[in-house]
Amino acid sequence: MTLLNTTRVYSGRRINVDLDRVRFPDGSTGQLEMVRHPGAAAVVPFLDALASTDPRVILFRQYRWAAEGMLWEIPAGTLDPGEAPEHCAQRELREEAGVKAADLVRLTTIFTTPGFTDERIHLFAATGLTRVPAAREADEFIETVDVRWSEVGRMLRDGRIQDGKTMTALMWMNCFAVSREP
Repeated sequence: MTLLNTTRVYSGRRINVDLDRVRFPDGSTGQLEMVRHPGAAAVVPFLDALASTDPRVILFRQYRWAAEGMLWEIPAGTLDPGEAPEHCAQRELREEAGVKAADLVRLTTIFTTPGFTDERIHLFAATGLTRVPAAREADEFIETVDVRWSEVGRMLRDGRIQDGKTMTALMWMNCFAVSREP
């Protein structure tokens, strides 16, 4: 596809909305609504070594207006202008979970909903955690819970974890990093 022109119809604090006129592969043209997002980072914080029998991870229960209720999530946040994803992941660990990671490993990068947004979330795993004071934002209402890896699997299977970035990061860890099934 080829971008022919774009019109900004909304500029917000975290997102912008554009109407893009494009040429499709068959030569026809059309208009697409696109949510522009600066990207984000999310991190699975392990309180115990991955080689532990049943390591603990930090999960949140957080109220989300769009979901009309509480969701289980991992720490995550929007990239500041020019910010490296690794820095954002460390910042969110401190702010939301009240921990600092000695080791941060990049897992992968995902598109959240490429049908209408360019948002990418960079996923990480964190180990070697030490407690620090949390510094949550005014609109963050979070309950932090330390969860055993075996319980994480049950939470995924029974539908308690519904947040896409959280599901992807936890399943990625299970497939490629933690030798036991959650």
